[in-house]
Amino acid sequence: MTTRVDTLSHMDKLKPLIGFAMAAHQGLDPTIVRLVEIRASQINGCAVCLAMHSREARQAGESEERIILLDAFRESELYSDRERAALEWTEALTRLEPGGASYEVYANLKAHFSEDEQVKLTLSIGAINAFNRLNVGFRVSPAVLKDVPKAA
Repeated sequence: MTTRVDTLSHMDKLKPLIGFAMAAHQGLDPTIVRLVEIRASQINGCAVCLAMHSREARQAGESEERIILLDAFRESELYSDRERAALEWTEALTRLEPGGASYEVYANLKAHFSEDEQVKLTLSIGAINAFNRLNVGFRVSPAVLKDVPKAA
């Protein structure tokens, strides 16, 4: 697969999206943010985001088992009800169906997140979906991460 556009050479254009994502994450549980980023990236088939956010999750102490089983979060006891609600919301907003997110999925989200958290989580989902679309559209390879320093 050949990269169509070197997005890193357009960092000046990406900075507002990066800032948007960072602002949306403020006040959210970082573990949930990482799970949401990985789950949306799985759905969208974004290899570079999967590589990056899985690495970040491991560096933050996330278990390999929870990362591997994320696609089956409903069937695994490794995720809390709050994490499941966030992941269901992520799926609903990433795979937009006619009529939008179901009342059932929203009711579950509302049961576990304040209104402020709901807005921040929704903005975070929008941000990762935007990054996924950039990377999938331009066929950005995870190889671009070789030059990105790994956190200690």
